[in-house]
Amino acid sequence: LSLKEKDRCKNFFALGLMYWLFSRPIEPTKKWLKEKFAKKPLFLEANEKALMAGYHYGEMTEVFTTRYMIEPAKLPAGLYKSVSGNEAVALGFVAASYKSGRPLFLGSYPITPASEILHELSHFKNYGVKTFQAEDEIASICACVGAAYSGSISVTTTSGPGLALKSEGIGLGVITELPIVIVNVQRGGPSTGLPTKTEQGDLLQAMYGRNGESPVCVLAAATPSDCFTMAYEAVRIATKYMTPVILLTDGYLANGAEPFRIPDENELPEVQINYYTDKETYHPYERDENLSRPWAIPGTPGLEHRVGGLEKSHIYGNVSYVPANHEFMVNMRQQKIDGIVKDVPDLKVSGPQEGDLLILGWGSTFGSINEAITRVRKQGYEVSHAHLRYINPMPANTGDVLKRFKRILLPEINLGQMAGIIRDRFLKEVIQFNKVQGLPIKASEIESKILNLLGGKDAN
Repeated sequence: LSLKEKDRCKNFFALGLMYWLFSRPIEPTKKWLKEKFAKKPLFLEANEKALMAGYHYGEMTEVFTTRYMIEPAKLPAGLYKSVSGNEAVALGFVAASYKSGRPLFLGSYPITPASEILHELSHFKNYGVKTFQAEDEIASICACVGAAYSGSISVTTTSGPGLALKSEGIGLGVITELPIVIVNVQRGGPSTGLPTKTEQGDLLQAMYGRNGESPVCVLAAATPSDCFTMAYEAVRIATKYMTPVILLTDGYLANGAEPFRIPDENELPEVQINYYTDKETYHPYERDENLSRPWAIPGTPGLEHRVGGLEKSHIYGNVSYVPANHEFMVNMRQQKIDGIVKDVPDLKVSGPQEGDLLILGWGSTFGSINEAITRVRKQGYEVSHAHLRYINPMPANTGDVLKRFKRILLPEINLGQMAGIIRDRFLKEVIQFNKVQGLPIKASEIESKILNLLGGKDAN
């Protein structure tokens, strides 16, 4: 083998060492190597030697004083697949498209750390998925507005800088009342910031970052596998309420991975899409019980209508500058978003349902908070945990949950954006725990903060 080819084997040395360190069986990898290099015996021998050298290095050297044994995970029975957050988002969109029977359109401009969703969805052409790599962020969101107008399930993916550029296009989606899902895989900012690092700094941008009164539904995934659930949910809400929906993930979730139980089709909630076809009763801005306007496919005889960025009159959809109509439509659009709360499950509390301390989280802090609480409970402390996945609107019982606790600790990878929303909306004081280093908050850091608040002996 050449020097370059030999150098490529070093990863297997590291892998062998990991197998020894974590007491994992090495045979599956040896079997895979034999299949991979069946026609290249020299490569097979070199990689096998490197793999075993790493394993024996761990066994023979005296550098390591600890070896780990990881017990099998206690998971519900089913078929599992390891997925990253970005892969799970893509699968959630494909599942929603398949369940609804409508084609999926992704209009996106590559941006770290969201590009993988575009790559993943491009593999699903056989499921009617169309992927369009636009020339810029503005073109991608405008293409999505057009795709939604034509009757497709329309999604776009981006990160913080791209969300800023898409803001006018999202506003167009709000005033035309078209179902569009915008995935914001958050990263360190502002500006170009830290493209490969994680952050939760775009919450306020998602909530308010558009001109005028421009409300949208905002969701946030909690774990890599939860990205599937929330992507699916984003499509369901967008199409039911005829509104743009912003789904927040971040670099930590996007690149992190965990086992994902592949759900049976019957386990997934219905995504019912009923295009309007009755030309005798059609009005483009008529409302149903959800305050959603009818979704009529362009070209349907008798259902000709126009949409655009100018304010429309109630029911008939003509351009209107009437002051009272504008105020009515602004309130109508806000009431529609507020009404989504009837589709939002109640906020669940893990642990005591009332007491001294509630750890409130949102987004990717779920894992660290959960682990920290597990540790302090083992030390005899009673601590509760609630996690927000529906941000706008929040669960109907959120205020009641917060009132039941004397103190609320809120870890965030920003300077306190959710804390500000909680104070403003519920007039409840929040103890902030903020870290903005482009890194996830560690469980040990949250554990230390909890013990500090509770007066634990190990508090720093």
